[in-house]
Formats: sequence, structure tokens, C-alpha cells
Amino acid sequence: MNTGLTLLILAGAVLALIFAGYLAKKVFKFSEGTDRMKEISKAVREGANAYLKRQYRGVAIVFAVLFVIFLVLALCGLMNIYTPFALVLGGLFSALAGFFGMKIATAANARTANAAQSSLNQGLKVAFSSGAVMGLVVVGLGLLYVVLWYLFLDLVLGLEIRDIANAMLTFGIGASTMALFARVGGGIFTKAADVGADLVGKVEAGIPEDDPRNPAVIADNVGDNVGDVAGMGADLYESYVGSIISACALAVAAGLGVDGFLVPLLLAAVGIVASIIGTFFVRTGEKTEQKVLLSALRRGTYISAVIVAVAAFFVIWGILGMEHIGLYGAVLCGLIAGNVIGYYTEYSTSDTYKPTRDLAETSKTGPATIIIGGLSLGMNSTLVPVIVVGVAVIASFLLAGGEIFNFAATMNMGLYGIALAAVGMLSTLGITLATDAYGPVADNAGGIAEMAGLDESVRERTDALDSLGNTTAATGKGFAIGSAALTALALIASFTDTVTQLDPSFKVAELSLMNPSILIGLFVGAVLPFVFAAMTMSSVGRAAQKIVVEVRRQFREIAGLMEGTGKPDYASCVDICTRSAQKEMVKPAILAIVAPILVGIILGPQGVVGLLAGATACGFILAIMMSNSGGAWDNAKKYIEAGNLGGKGSENHKAAVVGDTVGDPFKDTSGPSINILIKLLSMVAIVFASIIVNVNIL
Repeated sequence: MNTGLTLLILAGAVLALIFAGYLAKKVFKFSEGTDRMKEISKAVREGANAYLKRQYRGVAIVFAVLFVIFLVLALCGLMNIYTPFALVLGGLFSALAGFFGMKIATAANARTANAAQSSLNQGLKVAFSSGAVMGLVVVGLGLLYVVLWYLFLDLVLGLEIRDIANAMLTFGIGASTMALFARVGGGIFTKAADVGADLVGKVEAGIPEDDPRNPAVIADNVGDNVGDVAGMGADLYESYVGSIISACALAVAAGLGVDGFLVPLLLAAVGIVASIIGTFFVRTGEKTEQKVLLSALRRGTYISAVIVAVAAFFVIWGILGMEHIGLYGAVLCGLIAGNVIGYYTEYSTSDTYKPTRDLAETSKTGPATIIIGGLSLGMNSTLVPVIVVGVAVIASFLLAGGEIFNFAATMNMGLYGIALAAVGMLSTLGITLATDAYGPVADNAGGIAEMAGLDESVRERTDALDSLGNTTAATGKGFAIGSAALTALALIASFTDTVTQLDPSFKVAELSLMNPSILIGLFVGAVLPFVFAAMTMSSVGRAAQKIVVEVRRQFREIAGLMEGTGKPDYASCVDICTRSAQKEMVKPAILAIVAPILVGIILGPQGVVGLLAGATACGFILAIMMSNSGGAWDNAKKYIEAGNLGGKGSENHKAAVVGDTVGDPFKDTSGPSINILIKLLSMVAIVFASIIVNVNIL
């Protein structure tokens, strides 16, 4: 064990949490504004807390059942004995990441609106600081979780590095399971409220967005926090932990021992420091143009990436020596790929650029053409990310020492390079997630400004921040999906390595598409993201229908509601969304957990390899398509609302609202959930590898 390096890694995790605490304290120093603003913020906060309390209660039951099952399997020798406990601890840390993010977001919404009364830069400062709390808590807790397990297995139990790597490989299962529940449940809540509020409020009643007369408006604002903050935090915590753990395991498989094991952890610690430095460079003036605001956020993320790019060289050189300096190139591949995917996602979804402006133009001929245009845009936007990830994979494989024509002998080093590319891509997650998580805060701030009747200039500033948030959210999703593809590839490699240890007759180099088990598994894996997306889309549709019925009922039955003299029943819409989300999130989660086990029992390890490959390829493409279509529809609507093509209330605007309504579950429920699906499938396969090897029909 290298004590000095381990302490540095631990210090990086603690530093992230300390700086997150500092930023949170800084946010709380800002005023929440008027009594009306405080009242609205309190209603949103209480709704979010009630939802998370109910969700965590339900998820706790699921984890208790899984813990018992895992413990029985472990006692029977079919699973690592530490896995049941890591399941619970990983789920707890993942839930905490989302919880702390949601707490700061619901505290910052009114403060952002109030700060925006002073200046655009003040509003950005509050919103971005709250987002940075989220980002740093995620990376701090994620790295702390991994390094504490490493110390426990090494110092307390005295395990060899190979045994530590094998044990920790299964430790991402808790985070993956919690992330799926958080992302799917939160996504169903937020989009059911959003769709219901828009369809009845904007389209039918013709009232503005976030109008206090709309009974679903508080549920909509609650949803921004439980879906786009708490759900996203759990999601990216899982990505972060999964990439680090898989890289550590592959380092040992490649024969690099403790030094190779510690490299991804140290890169993560360096990324934390770089992210903290990057936050000091995010500031803007008073211009509300998207290019100006985007450059303010890009400045911070690019500076962080440059710092990691420089520091990574010394990490690789200092720990592994010049003979393995090619691994530095693998890290750079991940860093560059992440930024290219982020930039291209921005190009595809921001109303600053041609694709989204052209999409807005299609609203002139009605909802049908804007929906067709959005689907086309999303499909077309998949090409560049696929090429970028493909280049990153092959380049990192070769730079690390892998050889295409000598695959069997050099496989492990090449796969370690791919895993380090994933770690490199996620190394600046602290600030990348901050640019994403600030968006829901700005969205909430705009709603509070509208409901509290603040000056029009305040809403103009919050709308600019919100529109920027839509773009950065789409960029963040593209980044998360890209990293998921690389992480999933590393996890597939880890699965095959695990199976090889359990069954020496299993040869990775001999896997062939001509093998019926692999081919069938490939087809099953390819269809899973579509079935999963259909289930989550249908869930949003059913929940949204209930909200539509309830909002119509209140408009019809509550005297004086439309005139502004009656008070809507906000709590009923929050309760409907909460109950629907808890009920609807179960089936997609069961699908993700059961599918690899069933395929493994029927088709064996070869079938599971096919399933994981098919799910990764199709899931990656489908997730990008759905996220970018949804982001473009949303920003096309905001482009029109800014006064273009007839502005608010025009026929073009109504068509764009319909497009945005279709896009809501695309970008905030199904799309981002798919990246969790492809990693959870791999993680479940690794955890149940012993059963898959020893119990199969064919």
C-alpha cells in the first residue's frame, strides 16, 4: 500500500465536501426576498421533502429485500461476502448525494430570484454556487466511498490487491440501483407535472408559464428539484463510482498492481481540485445573450479540463513511469471526447445555433411538423457522439498498449486504457455537474419571480439563465451518456475478466457473432433500451393524464380561480405526482435487474456478453437521440417566447409548446435513465457472475 498517495486521495474527497459546505454557507447568506417569495419557496421545499421521504421509504424496503437475497447468496458461496453491505452503503451514499443537492437547490431558488433583482451576474452567482455544491458533494462522496472501502479491505482485512479489486468490482451495485430509482421516479414526477401544467395552462387556458392560478405550478417546480437535481445527482454519482471501480479492477487485471489501482483514484482527486479552481472563473456581465452566458460557464469547465490534462501527465509518469506514459494519452482521449460531446450537444440544442432555430421555424405549419423536425434533429445528432466515442475507444486502447492484431496478449492493458478514458472524461465532474445542476435552480427562480409578481426585468434575467440551463442540462446529459458508454465498455470487460476467473475455459478472444448465444443476447440487449424507454414514457403519460384531469377539475370547480380571486389546491397535484412516481418506477427497475440474470441462466456468459454489448450500443444512441430532441424542442419554444416568430400566445408558440411537451419525457425521464440502465445491466451481471457461470440451461 502507498500510504502517501492514499492520504492524498482521501484529502481530495474531504476537500470536495469542505468546499461544498463553504459554498452552501455562502448561498444561505443571500436573502430569500419578500414574504411571498419565501412562501412559494417553502411550498416547493416541503413538496420536494415529502416526495423524497416517500421515495426513500419505498426504496429502503427494496434494498432490505435485496440485502437479504445477497446475504443468502454470499453465505452460499455464490457472491462476495462484502457485496450485501456495499449494496446498502452504496445506495445510502448515492441517496445522500441527491438529497444534499436537492436541499441546496430548494434553498437557492428564491435567493436566485431575489439576487437577479440586483443583476444578472448576482443571479448566476447564487444559482451556480448551489449547482457547484451538488457537483462537489457527488464527487466528494463518490471518491470517499471508494477510498474508504479500499482502506477497510487493505488495512483491516489485509486482503491482496487482486482480492480487493475483485471485491470492489461489485460495489457499484448499490449506487446503480439507487440511481435508477431516483432518476426514473424523479423523472416521472417532474415530467408528469410539467406536461400537465403546460397542456392545460398554456395550451387550453392560455395563461403564462408558472402562473400562480395553475394548480400544477408548485408540482412543476418541485419536480425540477426531485428529478433534475436529486435524480441527476444519484445518476452521476453512480457513473463516477462505476468508472473508478472498473478502472481499478482492470488495472490489476493488466498486472499493474497497487500503483495501477491507485491511478484512477488519484486522477479523481486531481479532478476535484481542478473543479474547485474552475468555479472561481464563472462570472458574467449583464448581457442576456446565450453566447455570452455559455462562454461564462465554458470558461470554468475548460480551465478545469486543462488543469487535469497537465496534472494527469505527472500522475501517470510519477506512479507508473515512462514505460506506461501512453496511458496519459488515454486520459486525454476521455477529456477531449467529453468536451467535444458537450460542445456538439450544445450546438444541437441551443437556440443560439442553426439546428434549433430551424426547428423553431417548423412551428409555422403546426405541431406535427415541429415534432417531425425534432425527431429528425435528435436522430441526426447521434452521429458525431458515436464517432467521437469510437475514436476515443480505439485511440485509448492503442495508446495504452493494446494491439488489434494481438488482442489476446494485450487485451487487459488496452481495456485499462479505455477505463482511464472514462475516468478522464468524468474527472471534472465537480464543475461539469455544477453547470447542469444550476439550471433547475434558475428555472425555479423564474417561477418564483412570476408568482411573486416581480419586475419584468427580473423574469427576463431568470429566463436567460433558465434557457442557458436547458442547454447546459442537455450538454450535461450528453456528457453523462458519453461517459456511460465508456464506463459500460469497461464494465463489460470486467465481467468477462470475472467470468474467466470463475471458468478458465471461457476465452474472451474466441467470442464470435456466429455463436447463437451471443447473437440472441445481442438482439435482446438491443431491444431492452426501447422497452425501457417505452415503459418510462408510458409512465409519464399515465401520470400526466391524472394531472390534466385534476387541473381541469380545479379550473372548472374552484370559484374565481381564473380571475385570481380563488386559491388553487397545489397539494393535490404534488400528491398525485408523488404517488404516480412511486408506483410507476418499479417495473423499469425490475426489468434492469432481472434481464441479465435470466439471459445468463438461459444462454450462459456468452449470451450476457451479447446482451451487454447490444444494450450499450443501442442505449447510447437512443439516449442521445431522446435527450437532444427534447432539449431542442424546449429551446425552440423558448426562442419563440423571447419574441421571435410571433412570440408568446401565437400559433407558432402553441405548436412549440406541444413539441416541448412531447420532448419533456424524452429529455428528462427516458433519455437520461437509459444511461443508468446500460451500466446497471453490467453491474448486475458482474454481481451474479457466479450464478451465470454455474447455472445455465444451454
